[in-house]
Amino acid sequence: MADKVGIGIIGTGFARRVQMPAFRACEGAWIASVASGSFENAQETADEFGIGHFTADWHETVMHPEVDLVCITTPPILHREMVVFAIEHGKHVLCEKPMAMTVAEAEEMASAARGRPLIALIDHEMRFQPGWRTARGLLREDIIGKVRHAKWIFRAPHRGDPNLPWNWWSDSNQGGGALGAIASHIIDSFHWFLDADISSVYCQLHTNIKERRNASGEIRPVTSDDESNMLLRFADGPLTKDASGLVSISMVEGPKYKNSLYLYGTDGAMRIEATGQVFTAKRGEDDWTAVDVEMAPLIPGVMDTGFAAAFMAFAPKLVNAIRNGADRVEDAATFEDGLRVQRVLDAARDADDSKCAVDIRVV
Repeated sequence: MADKVGIGIIGTGFARRVQMPAFRACEGAWIASVASGSFENAQETADEFGIGHFTADWHETVMHPEVDLVCITTPPILHREMVVFAIEHGKHVLCEKPMAMTVAEAEEMASAARGRPLIALIDHEMRFQPGWRTARGLLREDIIGKVRHAKWIFRAPHRGDPNLPWNWWSDSNQGGGALGAIASHIIDSFHWFLDADISSVYCQLHTNIKERRNASGEIRPVTSDDESNMLLRFADGPLTKDASGLVSISMVEGPKYKNSLYLYGTDGAMRIEATGQVFTAKRGEDDWTAVDVEMAPLIPGVMDTGFAAAFMAFAPKLVNAIRNGADRVEDAATFEDGLRVQRVLDAARDADDSKCAVDIRVV
């Protein structure tokens, strides 16, 4: 077993709030380098976490001799180039979602990783939320029977503030928007919970806040979606039979954060909260019953939306896999999983453009 895993971080947003504190809490991990498009952000982050190397050139972080794992937390438009470069330099990779801008890019990234003795993952950390893992096991014990319908409600009010500045998230050409940021997680979670492909999608994307001021005070158009609504059909599988799905995502709705999955089966229903709680109701019962679940540790000062706690559970498994020379992390989202999600995202955009449901080719 290797004594230490050196981690290189590219990006200082989510990584600074969540990934760095989580990795710092892991035995056998240390952050060797941090890169940001802003040298000042890189330096401030390095000072905060005691990181010896910081840079505005991400290539330096990838090529740093003490970096074993590269974590890419940049806008999606940069993912393909960074991932391929890191893999070609023999580094393990954890890439933020969505995997890429298009299926073609995701296929190139997956191809670069195939056959190499490297861990190459997409950061769908919610798979490691302890309550979710309990819920997944219960579904396989037939607790609600065959799933007929899946409904996901995601609501976060903060982008309803018109004074939030324009940045890459406001720009569809950089991969911004709710579909990539949130629907990618939801699609992967459907795949993981149900072991079933999404066979068709109808999607409506919408932009509620149509203009924002950038850092210079200039008003710029918002070209990304802050609201995404999808109607889905699932392929039949061990847990699904003629199942449909509904997804409602809004980054502007209040009054408070909500991120909940509802599964309706032939024998009952299940509700799964992003913060880890799980509830069931047998057919004929008129209220939910809480399931006893383990709760993941929180990061002090970070709002409990479920994601940070899930990453706290995921990070040590990733570090231990690298220390032990493994080329996989059990249950983690691989590049092949990311490609599977990307096919649905591309189909959703096609559906929004055509105003018609789009069948998804399963490869």
